[in-house]
Amino acid sequence: MRAALGVRRRRRSPPCRTTDLVEAWIALAAVVLLRVAVSLVGLRAGASAHESLRHAVRARQQLRTPTTARVVRPADASASGPRTAESGGEERFRRSVVARWTAPDGSSRTGTVTTARRHSAPGDASSLWTDRDGRPVAPPMGADTARAHAITARLTAVLLTGLLVGTGRRLAVRRLVLLRYARLDSAWAAAGPDRGRTGTGS
Repeated sequence: MRAALGVRRRRRSPPCRTTDLVEAWIALAAVVLLRVAVSLVGLRAGASAHESLRHAVRARQQLRTPTTARVVRPADASASGPRTAESGGEERFRRSVVARWTAPDGSSRTGTVTTARRHSAPGDASSLWTDRDGRPVAPPMGADTARAHAITARLTAVLLTGLLVGTGRRLAVRRLVLLRYARLDSAWAAAGPDRGRTGTGS
């Protein structure tokens, strides 16, 4: 609203220069872009990221199977299974155990896995994700994590679009200022060394 009033006020002002009017229109266009384009880009980026992540989660869930692992005994060394960004921060709270589980083909498997329990006794059950061959794999991304990534993508798109609009406005205004100074220098040069006082008797 303030930008629109600025355009209207400058159009009615007698000393208003063309560059002043153009600068006011640029400010109005920047406000409109920030209100409309930024919102549309943010919504589109968020929706697109959420849809892509949802498909990725669904595809990973089809390739991975949840099962139950039974603890056999504590492990001598840490499990070297796959790690994700979600589980990396929790790694120091997890313990390695030797466990037995059933593969998707029905065969029994035994191996070293990690569990969130501080103390695991033989026979304790814990959830485990395996691939089609029965090997332990990292769990698929959860819905909450996918939603958080989509929100991050939306905020990033909004910030980048706002930065682009702001940078474009600054560059345009800078060019107008340089043009204004160039015209002022030309006017001073046309006035001559006496600054227009020729024949005034001064």
